[in-house]
Amino acid sequence: MSLPSTTSPQARFQGLWLPLVTPFLPGDEAAVDHGALRALVQHYNASGIAGYVACGSTAEAAALSEAEHDAALSTILSAAQGMPVVMGVSDCHLGHALARVQALNALPLAGILVPAPHYIRPSQAGLLQWFTAIAERSAHPVIVYDIPYRTGVVLELSTLRALAAHERIVAIKDCGGDAAKTQALIADGQLQVLAGEDAQIFSTLALGGAGAIAASAHAHTGHFVELMQCLERGDLPAARALWQPLQPHIAACFTEPNPAPIKALLAQQGRMRATLRAPMQPASAALAQRLAGIQLPLLPSADGVAERRSA
Repeated sequence: MSLPSTTSPQARFQGLWLPLVTPFLPGDEAAVDHGALRALVQHYNASGIAGYVACGSTAEAAALSEAEHDAALSTILSAAQGMPVVMGVSDCHLGHALARVQALNALPLAGILVPAPHYIRPSQAGLLQWFTAIAERSAHPVIVYDIPYRTGVVLELSTLRALAAHERIVAIKDCGGDAAKTQALIADGQLQVLAGEDAQIFSTLALGGAGAIAASAHAHTGHFVELMQCLERGDLPAARALWQPLQPHIAACFTEPNPAPIKALLAQQGRMRATLRAPMQPASAALAQRLAGIQLPLLPSADGVAERRSA
């Protein structure tokens, strides 16, 4: 039986959404550093982003216990001061996923981000069952997370179109790697298409996509925000001028497994430690140095004076 929404299913997932990293304390246990997480959220609140994604793949969510998920989400919601927060829900057991969704229903979330079940590799009919069952149980809008290289299964265009008919399935984080499918979904207009691959932000938004969920935007945040604003108003020359200097940064952020590079950069800024949960490893010293050396042009301020509005 479908639940009434506590958040409007027409909620707009536009603009730049930041998939937050999870800071850890040093030591073998690598406990979550809630002080650093709180400070990180407070830092980005006024950066121009649209909202946050908690406990996604960039947060090393697979290495966190359910209690740690709950505690991290509580810290983020408190520090966000009303900024929208989307919660990641990943599992390979439908019963567990449904119980998790139900537990989240009472919280003031903008939505939930749901990938296909990992490892199982179900048929398209099985994927329809998975996402529909979750949408029926959720009181929040659902963002489908299409990321075959993590789940092992491709969401076909026909499946996504069928899911889009559900009133609560409203958006897609697009990491599918299929440009034709991306263009078809944007043309359909039934799902809000969010670029999930940072290198595809420009093309997705230029084609009419709604926004992006971008890990690399933990740094140079102001440049990403300005880029999206230029694309939204159709100012392609200005957008290109912002996009090209971002390329070295985006490439470096994914030269080694995410989120190690961005954690190294945030550690250099004094915002957190570069600690990751094993078997994830810290970024190499060479990559950390490369990231620190990337400089972007100053952005114009409201009064026309150049300034560096980057996290």
